[in-house]
Amino acid sequence: MRFMVMEPASQVEEIEQSATAAPEGGNTRRGVLIGVGLAGAAGVVAACGGSDDSGDNGSAGQQSPTGGGGGAALAQASEIPVGGGKVFKDQKVVVVQPTQGTFKAFSAVCTHRSCPVDEVAGGTINCPCHGSKFKIADGSVAGGPATKPLEEKQVTVADGQIKLA
Repeated sequence: MRFMVMEPASQVEEIEQSATAAPEGGNTRRGVLIGVGLAGAAGVVAACGGSDDSGDNGSAGQQSPTGGGGGAALAQASEIPVGGGKVFKDQKVVVVQPTQGTFKAFSAVCTHRSCPVDEVAGGTINCPCHGSKFKIADGSVAGGPATKPLEEKQVTVADGQIKLA
């Protein structure tokens, strides 16, 4: 239960002023809490930035130049069967040979849920996660649930070696 005591107006003003005044040193509990919150937010923002020292610069499948303007060799042309292909997991790329002497490359990341594709069989590039299939001729969807084609990558074939362009 609370009792109100009637104080003269001058005492009421004095009590109100002392209740809202900052304690000695100028720090209020509210000010300290706001400062701590801002420091925590700054830490989160700093953690979101910066660099990734894992070596993956986000350019899936790109290689350092090894001369001649191309990347490191992915494979020998003879390793890629006609009507089939091969998945290069480390480079996140799949190289196919839809017809004799025609080599194409696509991202090995499924457009449905970003799972890595794992095989080339029966004329399609296949994702094990949800069963999406992509045509080796152009990377278009042969069977869902994916609705977007695989991203095409540029390759060159020189001296029997397939390289990312």
